[in-house]
Amino acid sequence: MAYDFKPLEKKIADCTERLSRELSGVRTGRAAPSILDGVQVESYGARVPINQIATISVEDARTLRIVPWDASQGKEIEKAITTSNLGLSVGMDEKGVRVFFPELTSERRVTLLKLAKEKIEEARASLRSARDDVWSDIQKKERDGEIPEDDKFRFKDEMQKRIDAANKAFDDALARKEKEIAS
Repeated sequence: MAYDFKPLEKKIADCTERLSRELSGVRTGRAAPSILDGVQVESYGARVPINQIATISVEDARTLRIVPWDASQGKEIEKAITTSNLGLSVGMDEKGVRVFFPELTSERRVTLLKLAKEKIEEARASLRSARDDVWSDIQKKERDGEIPEDDKFRFKDEMQKRIDAANKAFDDALARKEKEIAS
């Protein structure tokens, strides 16, 4: 009898996706449209993400260009980015809104690196929780006589291989983010 690792694999995929999304929100010196994903703009009485009312593009290494589909929304977009406390400078011109990313100080780099490491640790904690749930389930099935003791340890090894692979992916993501922050 084989153990069903599909729930664990789904949990690993969810953790990895959430970590990727959170790490993309850790701002570096480079302009990245994903930094604006959490910014909501007041548009016709509703709060919506910027990417639903405008086109966001990278103008150069430290500048984003936001072109609203309705030119009257420019001021609202500028106001939303300014009040979001992302540490970005915003300016309006005839084409739309320009978002400037300031140069990172060494102190800010250390803070960003610490934040990235915290995000990785949160993902690892979530992964440990999932691993503990699966291990408890395997032990319960062994106690109930559904699986033999040999299979229990084989399933434990298979589970640990999946967890180790996910942790390696987290380490790789952190290494990429460290390189991005340092550059």
